Amino acid sequence: MTKKRSQSVEKMPPRKLRTDAARNRERLLEAAKEAFTIAGAEASLEDIARRAEVGAGTLYRHFPTRDALIEAVYHSEVEKLAAAAQNYVEEMAPVEALRAWMLLFVDYIAAKHIIAPALNSVGGGASRLYEGSRGQVLGAIDGLLKRAVKRGEIRREVEAQDLIGALVGLAHFAPGAEWKRSAQRLVELLIAGARVR
Repeated sequence: MTKKRSQSVEKMPPRKLRTDAARNRERLLEAAKEAFTIAGAEASLEDIARRAEVGAGTLYRHFPTRDALIEAVYHSEVEKLAAAAQNYVEEMAPVEALRAWMLLFVDYIAAKHIIAPALNSVGGGASRLYEGSRGQVLGAIDGLLKRAVKRGEIRREVEAQDLIGALVGLAHFAPGAEWKRSAQRLVELLIAGARVR
């Protein structure tokens, strides 16, 4: 094979998963999230495969290592956040879309608290995963915010980083019975403070 031909082969995009393979992958991610929530990073991979109703071979084809599975669970949650922003744009008025996404982000923070021990076990640490997803999260809220600003509903000086920073600050408090209600109240306060008077 010539060098030119080998370079063109290397640049080909990854093949799209068949429908059944994609469905198996999603089931594995949901089962893994649940298992890591209950048992932490040491959750049984065989148990995860059983919960997803697939064989162990299917699990290892998609996720050859425990770290690969943990990372995929985390990235899947971030991708859902990003996709939700687009869905909210299509379905809701600007401020309502921004509020709904911020409330979803609160759920994401709560889930991250629960699977944090598993994320911390990944090679390179959880901070590497968080760094890689920051752009997606900021991009999602920034689009929603700009839409609300353009409609004249949110003040121009409000920045996506301000809103995310306030919400991420919640992650430093141990989640208890009141944590989620407090986080939801913070979302309402942020929206109220950001609105055009």
